Amino acid sequence: MSQPILYSLRRCPYAMRARIALLLARQTVKLRDVVMKNIPAELLAASPKGTVPVLVFEDSRVIDESLDIMLWALQQNDPNDLLNSKRPDALASMLAIIKRNDMEFVDALEKYKTAARYHDSAEKTYRQQCEDLISPLEQSLGKNDYLMGARPTLADYALLPFLRQFSRVDRKWFINAPYPNLHRWLNTHYQNPIYSIAMTQYPQWADSHQEFLFGGG
Repeated sequence: MSQPILYSLRRCPYAMRARIALLLARQTVKLRDVVMKNIPAELLAASPKGTVPVLVFEDSRVIDESLDIMLWALQQNDPNDLLNSKRPDALASMLAIIKRNDMEFVDALEKYKTAARYHDSAEKTYRQQCEDLISPLEQSLGKNDYLMGARPTLADYALLPFLRQFSRVDRKWFINAPYPNLHRWLNTHYQNPIYSIAMTQYPQWADSHQEFLFGGG
């Protein structure tokens, strides 16, 4: 069977989620790195909303939500037990953390990023909204190495791309911000070879029409 096609964008946090999960699940895909200003017709045909990531299977089945791609990959193979299969309530707890991130933190983060970009006077207000949402995470990381315990889970990898973005909006401020546990958590992820592989830059599909095998064992 042919490998699925993953339409991705290197710096998109949602696409980053999908790539990390595929690597951790050792699932091979054919990666097409796209430019959102020049969305391929093939991507639009598969998913008219025109965002990444999009995973397209040989039988024309499509998964076009990042969390669904993560879950699909880990349901195929979860060698590190990121779904914490021995705890029946674990997945619900992870999904609750991820939902809060996606529904609340991402909105505040986008406002913070925009305000910082345009030197808007509301920048600190939006940053404080973000801080209100990461404070519980900082507290959790003060008790455990990862968000749900001594080892990483789906929740850690689902939130990583967005917390990474938050840390980079104003790097000087963040370096001195009172979030030592979040600093440690981010650095631990950055030092994981999976992160470097997930962030590898590939030639853009629009220019080369080249596919690259990505993931696998």
